[in-house]
Amino acid sequence: MKQHLAGVPGNISSCKKVPHDVRNQMLKLLDIIKGKSKSGDGNLNEAYGGQNIEEEAQEVHPSSNMDKKSKMQATLKRKANVEISNYFAPRTTPGSQPSLKSVLSITQSIHKAKMAIAHWFYDACIPFHATLSPYFQPALDALNAIGPGFKGPSYHELRVNLLGDCKRECCLLVEGYRANWAKSGCVVFVKSVDASDVIKDAKTLCGLFSEVVEWVGAEHVVHIVTDNAANYVAAGKLIQEKYDTIFWSPYAAHCLNLLLKDFSSMPHVADLASKASNITIFVYNHMVFLYWMRKREGWKEIERPGVTRFATIFITLKNIFDHKHDLQALVVDKHFTSHKLSKTTAGKIVSDIVLDQNFWNDCLSIAKLVAPISRLLRIVDGDEKPSLGYVYEGMQRAKNAIKEMFRNRRALYKPYTDIIKARWDKHLKLNLHAAAYFLNPAFFYDEKFCSKNRVMSAAISLLEKRAFCNDLTKGNSETNMYRERQGSFGRESALTVTKTIRPNQWCALFEGSAPILQKLAIRLLSQTSSSSGCERNWSVFERIHTKRRNRLEHQRLNDLVYVTYNLRLKNMLLKKPCYDPIDYESIDHVDLWVTEEETPPELDIDEIDNFLYHDNAIPVGQSSKNNEG
Repeated sequence: MKQHLAGVPGNISSCKKVPHDVRNQMLKLLDIIKGKSKSGDGNLNEAYGGQNIEEEAQEVHPSSNMDKKSKMQATLKRKANVEISNYFAPRTTPGSQPSLKSVLSITQSIHKAKMAIAHWFYDACIPFHATLSPYFQPALDALNAIGPGFKGPSYHELRVNLLGDCKRECCLLVEGYRANWAKSGCVVFVKSVDASDVIKDAKTLCGLFSEVVEWVGAEHVVHIVTDNAANYVAAGKLIQEKYDTIFWSPYAAHCLNLLLKDFSSMPHVADLASKASNITIFVYNHMVFLYWMRKREGWKEIERPGVTRFATIFITLKNIFDHKHDLQALVVDKHFTSHKLSKTTAGKIVSDIVLDQNFWNDCLSIAKLVAPISRLLRIVDGDEKPSLGYVYEGMQRAKNAIKEMFRNRRALYKPYTDIIKARWDKHLKLNLHAAAYFLNPAFFYDEKFCSKNRVMSAAISLLEKRAFCNDLTKGNSETNMYRERQGSFGRESALTVTKTIRPNQWCALFEGSAPILQKLAIRLLSQTSSSSGCERNWSVFERIHTKRRNRLEHQRLNDLVYVTYNLRLKNMLLKKPCYDPIDYESIDHVDLWVTEEETPPELDIDEIDNFLYHDNAIPVGQSSKNNEG
């Protein structure tokens, strides 16, 4: 049998299915038997399985001279001679590399495990980015710790039992944050409400918001962000009237999106977008030309989604300009000119547009024009860094960038700045943004700080609220210390790091000599200016409540979203803190944020008005020019 398992040919056929470890052990036993057979006892030892007969006889033979203690010592000595490692095939020799067979065996086992996971992904149509979940590797580690034979959770357990356990876990997580709400605040997902059976007027919405405010505690709520619809605006104002400590503001990202919508509705921009649309439709609907374009070196897709739908329009214009030489090479190439599609009406229109230099100049001008707004939109739409302290400065920089682009020629920049002013005055011109701008040390201690009376007035109005300042005299004194750089504000280290750490962290470090102002600044500068996180919950709802899963009761749907969002927030807290401040400096740059590397401009800034407003494209600007003449 040992020869059969060891694979030794001769007396018996070798076993082809024996594991490598067992074969190695059998070979060792045969070597021992062969060595003992030379001393004359080989045949007898082999008959008893290779055991030493003298030892066996000594162990089982009764003797009055050997007590129990000596027997036990003899047994332990014999067992000690057998090392546990001898039962396994040697993986490595001391000082040498692993054997090729051992490496291949481990590699095959790893590949088999990965293939099992891949089969599950492919069969269940699980998205590949699910492997990026921070809970993916811990799940594999937990399975590995249990070992083979573990049976996964059943359909009912995932749907009921485990979901309930995860919800209770998240509830404990939320309760654990309650102690920090009054000091630094936090972000949690509380609940969703099925309001399909109620009229969503201002009074009803105010009641729904008030329930959450009362649950959290009105003294712990600083800021409420709502949609820009009329009923939500009215509800926000009612909340602000009801609770003196709570501020309300509209969704900043939506306001900027509406601003881009106004830009895209201007006649010359709409005409430019229409021409660009003709190009993309023609190229992407004829694979023969799209294939030719994709073979070009450094090709990137023209159509790439932006932060919002209207931002995508301007990003596409910039991407088309980046492919100027590729498109021009296409329409003059024999591959295009000899094709029958080039003779069609659509083909002729596309060819004329691509070969029109004015079209490319306009694309570049509009891309530069909208770049500051696009950058600000990216800042306020993020949910990882508090952005409330950057809205006021961002809008100012965007307006100044447009003015500088037109060399401060009022007739040229006025149509655009009027749109910005209209949206700013209607939605975002609030004391909240002005006060946050005042309390942001990155701007206040900068030489370009806008010291308008309205900014200072907004900061004083906050101090006049007893909820934030019990002692107005002391509050004004601390504000004066902040302005004059006295006390802890005058430290050299404090002035050095104003632009390298987040404003709320700066206040926590260097405003110790002004406790009232410190508490107000930390609470205000820790706020977001958009409800992007809540907006993204709709994506969670859409993934969970699909056409095939449309019979989920509301409570289970709410539990799934509650668990999903709070687990994401928990993971954000576990990440390594990022102290990279918001890149507000690049807001007033005149290159679009989608560019990956600096490229020299092809259009001189003095020629913009000549190319952009050709053929009386903007009546307002042209009429202003005529009046000046």
